[in-house]
Amino acid sequence: MARRASGIRLLHRAAGLDTPTTSEIVRTTLKGIRRSLGVAPQQKAPATVEVVLDMVQHVPDDLRGVRDRALLLFAFASACRRSELSAMMAEHLTETPDGYRVLIPHSKGDQEGQGQEIAVVRGKKACPVSAMKSWLETAGITEGPVFRRMRRGGVVLEEALRPQGIAQVIKLYAGKAGYDPADFSGHSLRSGFLTSAAARGASVFKLIEVSRHKSVDTLRGYIRRVEIFEDHAAEGLL
Repeated sequence: MARRASGIRLLHRAAGLDTPTTSEIVRTTLKGIRRSLGVAPQQKAPATVEVVLDMVQHVPDDLRGVRDRALLLFAFASACRRSELSAMMAEHLTETPDGYRVLIPHSKGDQEGQGQEIAVVRGKKACPVSAMKSWLETAGITEGPVFRRMRRGGVVLEEALRPQGIAQVIKLYAGKAGYDPADFSGHSLRSGFLTSAAARGASVFKLIEVSRHKSVDTLRGYIRRVEIFEDHAAEGLL
């Protein structure tokens, strides 16, 4: 409702008209709704590195499994939003000795489309770079969407896997690994990377290099979550 009110306000201003959303009755009504329902966001569980490693253990060996393994590992390692994964093109990937350089031409934090580049490094336990190479080579993808829809029988389509489809893949393997699928969403791999990296001591600046957050305050939330018991004020009091 707040987003819709903001849209109404913007359109009226653009048309040179008085903004109805600033009226006392609208402001009072929205304030009352916030008080009644609360404003705390419903947060889904982060798919931390341990969860991701559990998930990939249940990926089958067929072509769909090759795609899903690449999706889970690359989405986690890149901390990409599901919309960015859906829009990712083979032309955006450049392999180097250290991993992949990934161009994000347009994103939520880059509305003007200046383009941002991130790095996906190779792994030892479950390598996202190897998983991506295996998928591209096996599916014969040299250009166009990286993560694609598939038909039964292992037929790879030209169409990109939609953001909703990416969320479904995450939920599917969360369930196979013994977790409650309802606790996870398309954002879980991104938040899981940030949570895991923060737990290993990664600085805010290094996290921003990958996540491309505009606000440092958002990342502080991940760091605080993993450090909430460290040097606690009540330590040794009781």
